[in-house]
Amino acid sequence: MSALVAIVLPLLVLGLFALSVWKTVRGVPGRRWRRPGWWVFPAVVLVGVGCVTWFVGAFAGGLDVGEECARRGVRYDDDYRAEHWREPSQWFPLHNRCNADYDLVPAFVNPTLVVVAVLLVGCVVAAVVVTVAGRRERVGRP
Repeated sequence: MSALVAIVLPLLVLGLFALSVWKTVRGVPGRRWRRPGWWVFPAVVLVGVGCVTWFVGAFAGGLDVGEECARRGVRYDDDYRAEHWREPSQWFPLHNRCNADYDLVPAFVNPTLVVVAVLLVGCVVAAVVVTVAGRRERVGRP
């Protein structure tokens, strides 16, 4: 049973993401963004992008950070890592430093996570605005 879940669940998540991308792209020229429910699709796309970006950053150091630093030609500083031992386990901002000057987490990760969070809030605000505007239009108020 667990093997079936391990196979089917990722396919369902990928299918949901693909459907949301398709519905988002197709909905813009058709002005479907005027319907509150449409805003779920861009939100799902943003959550997918955010999750992938977060995983890229969270696992940037690999299993052996010292080995990854050496592979990149950067000095691994045990003293710095001991002093900043909490840093790699933070949820945000993501950092996994070899030393004070070099971070294994790609530079795009943290700004992308911030942009995704702001755009998600924008999706919620837009859905509320569209809902309120639709109700006012039905009631006949300006």
